Amino acid sequence: MIVVGAGNAGMSAAFAARERGASVLVLEKAAREWAGGNSAFTAGAMRLEHGGLADLLDLVEGDERHAVTDLPPYTEFAADLERVTLGRGDPDMARVLVGDSAAALRWLKGRGVRFRLMYERQAYERDGRWTFWGGLAVGVVDGGRGLVDQQAAAARRFGIEVRHESPVEGLVPGGVLVRLPNGGFQELRARSIVLAAGGFESNPALRAGYLGPNWDVAKVRGTPFNTGEVLLEALEIGAAPYGNWSGCHAIQWDAGAPPTGDLELTNRFSRQSYPVGIVVNSRGERFIDEGKDFRNYTYAEYGAEVLRQPNGVAFQIFDQRSVPLLRGIDYDAPGSTRVEAGSLRELGEALRIDAERLERTVSDFNAAIVGGPFDPAVKDGLRAEGLAVPKSNWALALDTPPYVAFPVTCGITFTFGGLRVDGDARVLDLSGRPIPWLFACGELVGGLFFHNYPGGSGLTAGTVYGRRAGYAATA
Repeated sequence: MIVVGAGNAGMSAAFAARERGASVLVLEKAAREWAGGNSAFTAGAMRLEHGGLADLLDLVEGDERHAVTDLPPYTEFAADLERVTLGRGDPDMARVLVGDSAAALRWLKGRGVRFRLMYERQAYERDGRWTFWGGLAVGVVDGGRGLVDQQAAAARRFGIEVRHESPVEGLVPGGVLVRLPNGGFQELRARSIVLAAGGFESNPALRAGYLGPNWDVAKVRGTPFNTGEVLLEALEIGAAPYGNWSGCHAIQWDAGAPPTGDLELTNRFSRQSYPVGIVVNSRGERFIDEGKDFRNYTYAEYGAEVLRQPNGVAFQIFDQRSVPLLRGIDYDAPGSTRVEAGSLRELGEALRIDAERLERTVSDFNAAIVGGPFDPAVKDGLRAEGLAVPKSNWALALDTPPYVAFPVTCGITFTFGGLRVDGDARVLDLSGRPIPWLFACGELVGGLFFHNYPGGSGLTAGTVYGRRAGYAATA
């Protein structure tokens, strides 16, 4: 079997096929140091249904904080997926994802992937206890880079060959065309091919063509190598397109970050503590409901909202009551773009935005706050009412200087449109029939996510459908 792409989904397919006795060759476009695709640029979070902390103790590594942790059961994965995608996702695909989620993570653990509870990203400490929020608690030890490294080690143990700098630029029945360093091509044949080469988020022309104006100038949160040629090749040979081709996962990203992912900082340009502050554009105006829901259910859509603002930038604003609530692992990362000032006017001037409007925005916001008390671990109802853009929860007044701002832009993670597959990850043609030798998994597959995305679902989907692809490809 040949797997195209060495990210989490592709490696999951390789492990499953090897488990069934197949010989497996993984072809990776990138050099070894860039291996892992977008998986390496995530925080390693993986969403699964579970029965609470006791149900997860066999999956996650021990931690002395477990004794003072409140982690309720999470059985709303399907409902959350349907809610944030506005009911447009494929219900059969969703059932597979949710139904396999817990078993798939435990299966990964059996292949050497280590898991832990993500206290620093998904929990708040109060009164000596840790409370998890937003349905997401489990992540890979050492994040996305840890996932890639642990899977690479497993591949060596299981006798799976991974060839780097081997871009696939053509598909033929039962085979692939690989570009060689001298510019020529080599045809490699196998009984089955699994495509796991990601979407087209790193291709500016395809972004502009499918996502719309200005998407060609968005920053790329992850790998620069997901440029879509394998996806387009599959369409060329008759695979059916599926899903939300004008949609993507895009987050608020440090405005000073490089154009594509950074191998050292990976996910740490992420700016996801906006629910405890406000976000304004260069006119000094708010434009999103920062507290509409837990950040796990809004962050993947708010990057696009930032891109729609003047110059495609915005500014997260906090004061000294909210600064201690920021996720330090990201906001304190080396090179973070941070501006601090003793007054809102000085802050606006330092940011080169409309300082007078910023003062008025904050004044109106503070005066509109009702409800409470403040509790960042639940939807607390502390809200700002009567504004053009309300804030539904966590509406802390900004009144304790010095004030701190973080300039952000749009960081695209992955595209939602892709190939259509069935429950066994077989690629379907335009008539809905399986292409006998072709399978697909990961971000190259469409149909699961529309408009938005519940945090941690992508890596889980990669493993769920990767495992199914590997099993079906060796049947």
